[in-house]
Amino acid sequence: MPSDELPAVRRPRLTPPIADVRRAVRAVLPDAADAASPADALLVLVALSGGADSLALAAATAFEAPRAGLRAGAVIVDHGLQDASAEVAARAADAGRALGLDPVVVRRVEVTGEGGPEASARDARYAALDAAAAETGAALVLLGHTLDDQAETVLLGLARGSGTASLAGMPARWGRYARPLLGTRRATTRQACLDAGLEPWDDPHNADPAYTRVRVRERVLPVLEAELGPGVAEALARTAEQLREDDEAFTSQIDEFIEEICEPAEAGIAVSVGVLEANPAALRQRIIRHVLSSEFGVALSRAQTLEVARLVTDWHGQGPLDLPGGVQASRSGRHVVFSTTGSTEVLPHDH
Repeated sequence: MPSDELPAVRRPRLTPPIADVRRAVRAVLPDAADAASPADALLVLVALSGGADSLALAAATAFEAPRAGLRAGAVIVDHGLQDASAEVAARAADAGRALGLDPVVVRRVEVTGEGGPEASARDARYAALDAAAAETGAALVLLGHTLDDQAETVLLGLARGSGTASLAGMPARWGRYARPLLGTRRATTRQACLDAGLEPWDDPHNADPAYTRVRVRERVLPVLEAELGPGVAEALARTAEQLREDDEAFTSQIDEFIEEICEPAEAGIAVSVGVLEANPAALRQRIIRHVLSSEFGVALSRAQTLEVARLVTDWHGQGPLDLPGGVQASRSGRHVVFSTTGSTEVLPHDH
């Protein structure tokens, strides 16, 4: 074989786990017709850590994307949290290239620890993925979260009392990101790797009980399965899917009329008390959270949301409420006013 000729990529024997992962990937790939020409084939990137989930996803994408008229690449994020992290990233990159992925991009990030180690690592990772997607012009970035990850997310949200937004779990698709494997068990991705002769990397952090998610994975879910019977993870994932449908319906309903019930206010926005009163509690509180999120980028806890709602349902002259992000909520006549200055002046508004 000439020295400049790469060895052919070995095609593994098709087994049910490999077929399941390929089918999941095939379902989310974009339409190749969206490309201007065959030479401009759309690029799909896989967020590849080298673990079983992302490695199985990468192998399936390397197989399916060309058959759909697409290019497939990978982006590896080195969080620098372990002594050998650079070697792990290089190994994942080599695995991606061996699968035929191109380009394969490695990004080193700094995890500051702000907001906790898990949240900080997540923020750094998505910033790197966004940058890589922008640089390469990727149409889609695939993430390797599985049904087990979804079940753990729902259970954590339930334990924290986080409400339906958290219980709805991780979305299958948002923006440039997709999670094809949310209906696939972790055991399936590992078996797909074994069947394909791929050697996944096992992140030691995934076995560290210092992380809440690890304790849920290693201790809580196995107890639930043992005591309640098999199928708990699937049930939790179904719950997430149903709640996400409800959440999307509520959000769509709010989007349809939100502009009609709001008025400009000095350094903020005012919401009609009459409309808030007329709606059931679930919708009223979602409107409040929607306004704070869209106007100020602020997320309210349930306790904070209920305090704001009392400006509507239990108004007896109470003073302004201090909310996250330097925002204040106050009652002014027939409006609840949200502002960053404490002003309650509602400005004229042309309907």
